Amino acid sequence: MFSTDPSGLAALERWLLPGACLLCDEATGPGDPLICALCRRRWRRLPEPRCGRCAQPRRLDLPCRICRDWSEGLEWVRSGVWLDDGARRTVHALKYDGWWRVTDAMVEPMAAEVAGTGEWLVVPVPLSPRRRRRRGYNQAARLAEALARRMGWQWRDDLLHRIRETPTQTALTPQARAANLAGAFRAESGAGDRRVLLVDDVFTTGATLIAAAVALELAGAVAVAGVTFARALEPLAG
Repeated sequence: MFSTDPSGLAALERWLLPGACLLCDEATGPGDPLICALCRRRWRRLPEPRCGRCAQPRRLDLPCRICRDWSEGLEWVRSGVWLDDGARRTVHALKYDGWWRVTDAMVEPMAAEVAGTGEWLVVPVPLSPRRRRRRGYNQAARLAEALARRMGWQWRDDLLHRIRETPTQTALTPQARAANLAGAFRAESGAGDRRVLLVDDVFTTGATLIAAAVALELAGAVAVAGVTFARALEPLAG
């Protein structure tokens, strides 16, 4: 069984992929990040102006179509970058290929989005037990750990549980996503009186974060917000 110690993982990764960017195969430079500086600069931040609650870019002074029907339990959501090709390949490297240390690069834009918002207890969106066993880990937990370490906050991966297996969300409409996830999460009492920051890899419609926020609110959390690495490009978001 491999150690999950970050220094041990870094040494193993350097042996498997010595100094090469996962996206472009060029040398990564000082510090041996898994994503080189040029590829990180190619990630596209969400432009201003944005919706004050869900951070979706806005073009006109019209009601936001993303969060207009959200419940009150989720205060706000932020996303680091658009889910274009480079960001998608980065998510896949973490989610399917096991490159955990890629989270060090992924949390850079996430940290910029939540800086100055106060201190939070960082909690990952959980996988179902079956999917976690099949994958071997939860990619959101790896992101939550890296973000908490960067910000100097606490994190817990035992406060929120997915208690109902749900079909994949990929082909569902926003309304179907919300129905699919209703009652899918349960939160422990340790979330009581805490400000909880939910972490996930990709934001599409917000249905997953809303369902998780409802569970945390029922467990006594005084505030719940969310942050993701990437956000689905606007045609896919509603």
